[in-house]
Amino acid sequence: MKAVLILKNFGLNSTVCMNVNGQHYRTIWLKESDHSIIEIIDQRWLPHQFNIEQLKTVEEVAIAIKDMHIRGAGLIGATAAYGMYLASLSANGHSQYNTEIDRCATILLHTRPTAVNLSWAINQQLELLKNDELDATEKIEQSKALAIRIADEDAQACHDLGQHGLGLIADIANSKDGPVNVLTHCNAGWLAFVDHGSATAPIYAAFDNGLDIHVWVDETRPRNQGARLTAWELGQHGVKHTIIPDNAAGHVMQRDMVDIVITGTDRTTFTGDVANKIGTYQKALAAKDNNIPFYVALPSSSFDWTITDGIKEIPIEKRDGSEVHNINGLLNDKIENVRLTPADSPAVNFAFDVTPSRLVTGLITERGICEANEAAIRELFPQ
Repeated sequence: MKAVLILKNFGLNSTVCMNVNGQHYRTIWLKESDHSIIEIIDQRWLPHQFNIEQLKTVEEVAIAIKDMHIRGAGLIGATAAYGMYLASLSANGHSQYNTEIDRCATILLHTRPTAVNLSWAINQQLELLKNDELDATEKIEQSKALAIRIADEDAQACHDLGQHGLGLIADIANSKDGPVNVLTHCNAGWLAFVDHGSATAPIYAAFDNGLDIHVWVDETRPRNQGARLTAWELGQHGVKHTIIPDNAAGHVMQRDMVDIVITGTDRTTFTGDVANKIGTYQKALAAKDNNIPFYVALPSSSFDWTITDGIKEIPIEKRDGSEVHNINGLLNDKIENVRLTPADSPAVNFAFDVTPSRLVTGLITERGICEANEAAIRELFPQ
């Protein structure tokens, strides 16, 4: 069941950025009256409709992840954690408990291959749910508590990295007249995490601290997460922003209209290679050519500590070509899907690309900012 609200004339709130029409939301939560139901913001309909979807089974959680009812590295991880909590409920009393838990984990693991937060969260739940020292009731309660903790930690990490990134923006503001111009790609906002966001967290922190800031928002084809989601978020918060076509980013950099680029990431190697929404690599190249700092904001849950070469080893999701061929939009208060391309033309839909560490100025994490190399990352995360 979905609650549907047509979004019109939403008010702004300058102190809490994760607001919808004056009400604070996270992107995922337990239904207050029934903790066997997970509720999410269904992002497919934004910015035109605000829908709350209820998830009651592992299979429904898997569909929500795969079909991008939710998306973004941190939120994918949190949703998977809640999905495994639902698995603990469905496996209760099952004659083959561990087999059922493994089945549910496999379903979730096969939804989105690139974001490392997915397997990170599932593996934590598997370790708990296969602990033979706990009975089924204890597993359910502790699995629920773990899912909540993963969500809470994601929100806190994003808040903290925002405070660290604030210093970068403040330094630029102190060195120039006029607004600080930030360019970002895709949506690494609170909709991509549980709260606050990664790339947007320093932006919101700067705005809340009275800094004059403007954001160039890449539209981010083919699903337009920038034009739909980032622009909606920034508008809700009152942050000045301008949507641009993806291939205009290099132009505004050449014209000295960008002071800093901040993006998110779905997986970053401990050597500093960054996998993010397709097109990020091109932004990094343009930033390098124009001597513009290129930062990547991420909670530590988005690090992959098992691989060294992001270009060779990070799996790149290839999604259905229909996302390239078709586009959704609002027509006469109704969301319509239209075809853009010739009927017989094939399309390929790579969801991510990898930006090598040499193009990354620094990584903004909840523990601070470091260079994008193994020595600096391990110094910040020695464990």
